[in-house]
Amino acid sequence: PFNSEILEWANKTQEILSSAKLPSGVKFYNIYGTNLQTPHSICYGNADKPVSDLHELRYLQPRFVCVDGDGTVPVESAKADGFIAEERVGIPGEHRGILCEPHLFRILKHWLRAGDPDPFYNPVNDYVILPTAFEIESHTEKGIVVTSLKEEWEIISNDQDGQSNTGDKMSLSSISVSQEG
Repeated sequence: PFNSEILEWANKTQEILSSAKLPSGVKFYNIYGTNLQTPHSICYGNADKPVSDLHELRYLQPRFVCVDGDGTVPVESAKADGFIAEERVGIPGEHRGILCEPHLFRILKHWLRAGDPDPFYNPVNDYVILPTAFEIESHTEKGIVVTSLKEEWEIISNDQDGQSNTGDKMSLSSISVSQEG
């Protein structure tokens, strides 16, 4: 049965969340996944044959309406936080998969001003400069050789005793372009 107390509780929670403001001095950044069909709504039945009994639902085939997102959260919902964001960036990828994207680390490194600036990251346009598949094909036809190299780096840190510890491995990809003659 429908529980009106839970609805009342949910409405109060929504009221609190919609009026929430960030404290002054706190910057809000928004990163979200894109380029995957993400369920937005689901429809059982149709105008000609509406569902009249909830027990029928288990025997009906649903029709999903999908929008752009990360496979779990639609882009529209991910950007509807109600905060004034310093920056909002969409990264092509799956909900948790974007956590492994090198592009994400380039963005975070830039925002946190961590380490040396990445010469290939352009924060104005938010992209990494790499040739497209079409550019690679057209350069190959003109006698220019394009190769791809995948490197794996092991991160080594010192513990409190000064001993070296092997940590996580990080994969990097690079592209090299050369021309004969």
